[in-house]
Amino acid sequence: MYANYPYFSYGNPNVTYPTGQEKYEHWNANPVPYSYLRQQPIQGQAYWTDGGPITQCGIPWSTNQFMTAAVGATTNYQCGETLKVKNISNNREVIVTIVDKVPGFLANQINVHRKAFETLGANPSIGVINVEMTYSPELEQEKWGKYLLEITQAGYPSYNVTEYNLVNKTNVSPTQEKEVYEFILKSSQETKKVRGNVAYNPRTDRIIAFDIQEVGM
Repeated sequence: MYANYPYFSYGNPNVTYPTGQEKYEHWNANPVPYSYLRQQPIQGQAYWTDGGPITQCGIPWSTNQFMTAAVGATTNYQCGETLKVKNISNNREVIVTIVDKVPGFLANQINVHRKAFETLGANPSIGVINVEMTYSPELEQEKWGKYLLEITQAGYPSYNVTEYNLVNKTNVSPTQEKEVYEFILKSSQETKKVRGNVAYNPRTDRIIAFDIQEVGM
């Protein structure tokens, strides 16, 4: 256990987890530079946690309908950034927001909220699953896309956003720009596509109007 992280929970007391130098040899015998990891999908392990009232990022675990995660304290992943996490065993995916940092975690380890862990189709009794993690630079570069992602997730609490795409960006006038995004949402029964539109003033960085609507697959 990582005693310095009071809200950390593996979920399965019967699983033995490496400590000290042993964990570095077991999880990542040949460390890869973080700058490379940020650009390439990497395979690693995901644990789960119930979170806590305080995070290193000052962002609550309840953000984005609990589709949140913690990463290693020494990684180059930043608070508020997004990662796409895929369960290798069943290909189920979820986009999570980084809200906390874990001392001792490597770049290929992640601690997701229990709800995100279950969304990945994993039983918390397992404690740890093998995953593929992909940094989401496209979404990070478009702050309004991230804003619409959170609104879409909140508007469809029984679904989880697994994909996103910037459809177009239009300069309407000197005081108005418009961005259109599409999100793929999945539940245990179905898949939906939602389109989000946002118009804003680039001079003041204030929203003029926004909306989300379901569109055909």
